Amino acid sequence: MIAYLDGKLAYKDATLAIVDILGVGYEVRISLATYSKLPAEGAATKIYTYQHIKEDGHTLYGFLDPSEKALFMLLISVSGIGPGTGIVMVSSMSVGEIREAIVSENVRAIQSIKGVGPKTAQRVILELKDKLRKDELLAKAGVDTVPLARQHNTRRAEALQALVTLGFARAAAEKQLDQIQHKHGGELSVEELIKFALKSH
Repeated sequence: MIAYLDGKLAYKDATLAIVDILGVGYEVRISLATYSKLPAEGAATKIYTYQHIKEDGHTLYGFLDPSEKALFMLLISVSGIGPGTGIVMVSSMSVGEIREAIVSENVRAIQSIKGVGPKTAQRVILELKDKLRKDELLAKAGVDTVPLARQHNTRRAEALQALVTLGFARAAAEKQLDQIQHKHGGELSVEELIKFALKSH
């Protein structure tokens, strides 16, 4: 998995950036928030990435702010929200606004985002409100939750990639990992996630 790109910004527009690393240009889908903070073309930049792999291609999604990537990863963990919708969500509202809408159970605010219907908005709130409330309490206590979220999501992403490589269908593997994490909690290692998935396959 590609966790970040550190190189020269070769090109940018409102939805796309190309980062040149030793003569290789990496194309990255970006949010509006990231676009607004990117330096001028030709300048050095570091973009935190999520690599989405499908049968018909690989897509990199990129964020300047690790907290935006962490929220994006949480959003796409919800059934029915793919990376395309996730990037629209973090482009439509700021990280703080989305977190606030979820924690305060503001279905209308979430539903106002293009491509998010009422059922999906309710599912986002139902699945993420407790996690975000816990993060807020930890943040108030001075605990940095971004590395925790990043570590948790990286483990899940690594396990998912391994299962797909082992021949699992991506959708089935994602569903299985969700069930495993729901049953056993989010602190499992990559190896444990894979073992549980293989045993229950």
